[in-house]
Amino acid sequence: MAAFKELVFSGVQPTGNLHLGNYLGAIRRFVEMQARDAQCLYCVVDLHAITVWQDPDALRGQIREVTAAFLAAGIDPKRSIVFNQSQVPQHAELAWIFNCVARLGWLNRMTQFKEKAGKDRENASIGLYDYPVLMAADILAYRATHVPVGEDQKQHLELTRDIAQKFNTDFAAAIAAQGHEGGFFPITEPLIGGPAARVMSLRDGTKKMSKSDPSDNSRINLTDDADAIAQKIRRAKTDPEPLPSELPGLKERPEADNLVGIYAALAGRSREDVLREFGGAQFSTFKPALADLAVSSLAPIAAEMRRLSADPGHIEAVLADGAERAEAIAQETLDAVKDIVGFVRRRRA
Repeated sequence: MAAFKELVFSGVQPTGNLHLGNYLGAIRRFVEMQARDAQCLYCVVDLHAITVWQDPDALRGQIREVTAAFLAAGIDPKRSIVFNQSQVPQHAELAWIFNCVARLGWLNRMTQFKEKAGKDRENASIGLYDYPVLMAADILAYRATHVPVGEDQKQHLELTRDIAQKFNTDFAAAIAAQGHEGGFFPITEPLIGGPAARVMSLRDGTKKMSKSDPSDNSRINLTDDADAIAQKIRRAKTDPEPLPSELPGLKERPEADNLVGIYAALAGRSREDVLREFGGAQFSTFKPALADLAVSSLAPIAAEMRRLSADPGHIEAVLADGAERAEAIAQETLDAVKDIVGFVRRRRA
């Protein structure tokens, strides 16, 4: 592997209905990472997906759809490594070792499990509870230095850092004997930010845009055509007041704040700059401008996704090549971990 200053890892779950929030909060940022002096690994995290039940046929299609979205948005599978998690078994194997490093109290503090399991926690899968440990294995299998991550995953990344630090401390002598200065695993840095790090529902600006929302008008799907995109923005919930000229004027106006944030993110501008242009305008003026911008930004991605999805053999070839390249890195890490922990590992010819 070529020497890079950074190694960036991130992933997207293949659970259907990729939307604008996934694009602005994750996929577009993945494309931007390619311009850095970094090795980028982008994973379709299908092992995470099955922490709640998935229809097998639908899951296969969704894995291909997420991969198509990566490629259509501009991720270059020759420059970056694009793969799906279940094709690289080192993720699951390293997760078990980390299960023996992580502490029960750490997992008990994970708020996302409490939210997803709801009141019926006794019937939640062990996988859902252990999700953050597998996420740590995803990241540390490649000894990633940076992870683009949304606010809702920040606590999980903190757990990754805790696991890395505890492993480095618990096995400090064995790590030093192997010649690793300053610990074996890096303390991975989060990359959180951007004007639309959290995109909200088009029907309720207090709720995050979600693929599980029963209203399709609450989100812009990456598969929506130009007419659907424009129609959803025209129907987006707003209030009767004109747009303010300065940011404080968006306080207590969640729908207005959300639409301004979406415009800023799609245009690559600040919210302040958007308000300087549209401050004082009614939504009858702002919404058409936002619709035009969204259509020009997203409709070509939807068209390319449709083209790629018509050739599943190509998508599967991309995933197979990526898995082979990812596995070479992950196996090197796992071999070193087994030596550090004290396993007698099988020697390869």
